[in-house]
Amino acid sequence: MRWFWFPLVLSLTLPVEAGDVLPVRLGLVVAATGDAGPAAQSMRRAAEMAVNDWSAKLARPIRLHVKEDAFDPRQAAAVAEQLVQERVWGVVGHFYSSSSLAASFVYRAAGTPQVTPTATHPRVTAQGFANVFRVVGRDDRQGSIAAEFVASHLKARSVAVVHDRTEYGRGLVETFRGDLARRGAPRVVAEESLAQGDRVFAAQVARLRAARPDALYFGGVFREAGYLIRQCREAGVRAIFVGGDAVLDTEFVRLAGEETAVGTYLTSAPDPRLVESARPVIRQYELQYGNLGPHVLETYDAVGVLLQAIHAAGPADGSREELGNIVRAIRARPYQGALGTLRWDHNGDRTPVPYAVYVTRRGGSVQGWFEQLPGAAPGGAMAKPPTR
Repeated sequence: MRWFWFPLVLSLTLPVEAGDVLPVRLGLVVAATGDAGPAAQSMRRAAEMAVNDWSAKLARPIRLHVKEDAFDPRQAAAVAEQLVQERVWGVVGHFYSSSSLAASFVYRAAGTPQVTPTATHPRVTAQGFANVFRVVGRDDRQGSIAAEFVASHLKARSVAVVHDRTEYGRGLVETFRGDLARRGAPRVVAEESLAQGDRVFAAQVARLRAARPDALYFGGVFREAGYLIRQCREAGVRAIFVGGDAVLDTEFVRLAGEETAVGTYLTSAPDPRLVESARPVIRQYELQYGNLGPHVLETYDAVGVLLQAIHAAGPADGSREELGNIVRAIRARPYQGALGTLRWDHNGDRTPVPYAVYVTRRGGSVQGWFEQLPGAAPGGAMAKPPTR
């Protein structure tokens, strides 16, 4: 059954007498269009779980304003304006870096705290906006880990790069290429781009086939990644496929086909099942909803970061002054969440930020399809190469 998306305002409350306190209003912005629906659904469920878990601590109503921005930066800015007009006290989102960037100018002007659970482009925080934070890593670190893996562990001599023209995809590829250039190898023998929403990449695949790379690094999301690798394999392109965290989704396996997807490598945060603090949240989610969906822990913690700060700041309303107190409360105190201890540097980036490399295979501990390779250490180092 296909899951359909409807914008809503979800109010989860404790009994509070009328007139006692204003409700806490939080925004959640996802990209629910088409194949992104399952990720949007799991993120919404995670946000609802966090709201339920924090309701007793806050002893005041919490209202979750759920919006959808359809991958479109212009729509993301419009949604941000709506949330500001609805006087939310903080926003979890947006899903994509390009949408997060567009919306960040609106939130900065209003002073609204923004915590993104998924946007990884360096510019999201490098703009110097005091109100912007993230609970994930940055592409410049992720791209470097991928370059190290391709050069040192896959021993590739030639590489092709493909991106989806978004801030996220282009940023991953730029960092990956820059790191390879500093190493002096492997050579980049082809560079292609494609558009989000497209499903046929005959021209790009023909040029990739002619270039005959040992490895193909993709900057983009699971949807185009699935179609691309399927068409590459059908055309005889045998390059080892490597991608970023936005490809780590069971929809990638479905779109690529199991036989094609198995053996691909992806960078992402360390397996949450290996993190002690994540286990209670995982159990809670799986008891309520079944298998752990994408971006659940990141969304759960992003909501928690905002609600902890609101609890500490004790705002009386959603005025700009009170929103500033919430921002300062985020910076003043680490957050003990499902992902461990979260702290931020002056830009709003997590410090430190670990990354790991995953291989796609049936029965993996993450979403049933992705397995963290052994030897991953904080910071993303690999102690030994994988076996194929």
